[in-house]
This record gives sequence, C-alpha cells and structure tokens, in this order.
Amino acid sequence: MARRRLKLVVTVIVMVNFFIFIIISRHGGRDKAGRRRALVPSRPFWARLVPDPAYCNRQQQILDLRNNRVLAANYSGAELPDWLNDTHLTSDPCRPNLRVTTQVKDYNSLPERFKDFLVFMHCRSYPVLVDQPDLCREPPFLLLAVKSLAPHFDRRQAIRQSWGRAGAVANRTVVTVFLLGEAAPGDHHPDLSGMLRYESARHRDLVQWDYRDSFFNLTVKEVLFLEWVQARCAGARFVFKGDDDVFVNTYRILDFLGGLSAPRARDLFVGDVITDAGPHRDKKVKYFIPESLFTGAYPAYAGGGGYLYSGDLAARLRDASRRVALYPIDDVYTGMCLRKLGLAPEKHKGFRTFNIEEKYRSNPCAYHSLMLVHPRTPQEMIQIWAWLSSPDLKCQ
Repeated sequence: MARRRLKLVVTVIVMVNFFIFIIISRHGGRDKAGRRRALVPSRPFWARLVPDPAYCNRQQQILDLRNNRVLAANYSGAELPDWLNDTHLTSDPCRPNLRVTTQVKDYNSLPERFKDFLVFMHCRSYPVLVDQPDLCREPPFLLLAVKSLAPHFDRRQAIRQSWGRAGAVANRTVVTVFLLGEAAPGDHHPDLSGMLRYESARHRDLVQWDYRDSFFNLTVKEVLFLEWVQARCAGARFVFKGDDDVFVNTYRILDFLGGLSAPRARDLFVGDVITDAGPHRDKKVKYFIPESLFTGAYPAYAGGGGYLYSGDLAARLRDASRRVALYPIDDVYTGMCLRKLGLAPEKHKGFRTFNIEEKYRSNPCAYHSLMLVHPRTPQEMIQIWAWLSSPDLKCQ
C-alpha cells in the first residue's frame, strides 16, 4: 500500500508540472489582450569591447572585431571608437606606423628590437628577391622548409648533404627549401648577395624576401612562408618546418607519416609541445616580453626548433594567420593560429628540441628512433646521417 501511494503522489506531481509548463508556454509571450509580444533582452548579448592596455592584445581585439560581423554590427560607423578604427593594420605599401610610439606607454624605453617590430607590425607583405616557382612542379610527399640566415652557408650545405637531400628518400619524394630574409647592413652583416645568387643558381632551393631578417621577424618569415606554400607548393602532402641548426631523421619522419590514418593526417601537427607557458618578464632573457606588449597565457605551442604538419593544415594556418595579429615569437604565434582553428599541437617524444643526454650523443642508435635533435653543428649533421644511412647499423 505504501508503494502504491508513493507512486500515485509522484504521478500527480509530474502531471501538475506538465500542465503548468503548457500554460506558461502558451501565455508567457502574450500581453493582456492575448496577443504575442516580442521578448526583448534587457541588455545587448555582445558586450562592447574595452581596449586592452597591452598593444598586441589590443591589435587582436581589432582583428576579432573586423572578422566578426555580429560584433561589428554592435557599432555604427559614427560611434566607432578611435582605437577600433586603426587603419594602419592594412596599410600598403608598408610604411612605418609612427602612431605606435604613443600607443605603447613605455615605447621609448624599449630595446630597439621591440621598436622595429612594433613600427612594422602591420606589414605582412614583402617583395620576393629569390624564388623557386618550379621547386614543387611534382608535388612532394614531404616539404622540408628550413629557416636560415644569409651567412649560414655551411649549415645549408650540411643539410643538403644529410637530412635535407632532395629527391626520393625511402621511396618518397622529398623537397627542401631554405627561407631567408635580408641581412641588413645595420646588423653589421657582410654583403653576401653575390654568393647567394651563385648558391641559388647552383642548388635552386633558396627563397628570399626583402625584409630585415631578425629574431623578432621570424614571425614575418612564418607568414610569408605560409603564403608561399599555397602559391608554389600547395600539393605537398606534409611540411616539416625547422631551424638550420637541427638534425632531422628524415627516414623516421617518413616512416611515421606512412603509418597515419587519413583523419589523423588531415589535422596533423606534432612537435615538442610546450604548455602552461607565458611571457618572460626578465629583461635578460632572449624571449623577454614587456607587459605593455602582451598579457595573458600562451596557448600550447610546439618549440620552433622544428615541427611537422599536414599540407591540408598549412592552407588553414595561412587563412588563420590573416586573423591573428603578429607576435614577435614565431612558435608562440603558430600556436595562436592553431588556437584560432580550434586545434592544438600534439606532443611527440621523437622531437628533442632541448637535446638528449650527453652520454648518448655519440651513440648512433640514440638517433634511430628520434625525429629531431637540437642543436647540432654542420659536422655533426653529416656524421649522424652517415650513421643512420649505413646498412651495418643494427639497433634494437
């Protein structure tokens, strides 16, 4: 009897709530005369943007507004705040943006590398001085894109003789390209333009743009490369991008890529991933970023020594880069572009951007299962490649 009474009570409560719901749904949106009335929210769904005091954050706010039609509709042209109406982001040709000198509160006290970056931060297009339009006439399975500097001929030559050898490796087509900017006289580099012309004519693997090749401009190189890939090598199945002082086990990379499923291959982005990081505030650190430039945490990103991703993702990264404000640290910037796509890099233990234990460095088998080791001299690159290419090498 107790169970039956409990069941009856529960049934009655459910029915009462059901009828209340029907009554509210029929009359909740009606006025006293029974006519339907529009339910107007008490405040706008999209809150108005408040300018971020950090300059890079603020430039991202501007880009977000321009690429969000719903948010942009919250403002009429007459009431658009001056900080959101910054036309210097898209200026062409690239002229120095001198407004930034008053928009960054501590601009005058910043090191010269920051001033140079900030004044030209809006510029994303530079003339091509040396190009290789036929490099990918036959779409490669793997494109090896190496960031280099004009004076680093010995590194490039060592890569050509070792892990960057063009042609067929393990029955897969591999193509190598070196990415250069200009060695500016202000950085006290000797004039090597004649040697570069000879090197390009001999090897046909250099791409050079007319911009100042500096540490903070590595992000510019990243953006220019993503545009170049879509123009010259859009058919590449996979892309490795790294520095010219790393050793890459091309055999291992090709083996890894050959075993991927189609869904994983499409969104592939692997490397030595760094998480829960943020800007360094110590001025003595190479990666120092002042609070006036950026605040907040970094997204997960792969160390710039080298990472591997799909050709399909290269096209999407190019599109995302147009919606992400330039940032002076290139690997962090790439992580920002991935975040914009709703993706994150995948950590792979084969990428050792912080080297391996010293006791293993002279052991050929230590490199057998790795994809990348940083750093390595030109001589070490050639030595390790000889080890891995030897048919006598036996590793468990």
